Amino acid sequence: MIDILIIEDDEVTNFISKTKLNSLGFQNISIVTNGQLGINYLKENDCPDLILLDINMPILDGWEFLEAKNDMGLCPDIPIVITTSSGRPEDRSKATVFKEIITYLEKPVDFDDLRSLLQKLVEKKLEC
Repeated sequence: MIDILIIEDDEVTNFISKTKLNSLGFQNISIVTNGQLGINYLKENDCPDLILLDINMPILDGWEFLEAKNDMGLCPDIPIVITTSSGRPEDRSKATVFKEIITYLEKPVDFDDLRSLLQKLVEKKLEC
């Protein structure tokens, strides 16, 4: 079982992502709508196996979430997929600074790419 945390402020995107992930067989999905709620989630729950992280959000954006998560030592080895509508080259470049970011996907997310990545995570988890 793979536990996925989605940190995304857009409710429509959350609905589509959860529905599509469910159809791919992933049922353990938690959703929070900003980076601060993401920090709270990590403090109060077991670490997920994967985080899907938006960049542009209110209260605490994706970059601020990453910095706070790392400063607090929360879930240091959890892979993160950036899912964003930002096509800005500086955001792509900034993503390379964080070792936990395994890929950068622009919205709308190609769920075939995401499914392949999730399958690799499932296989890795089964090896452990």
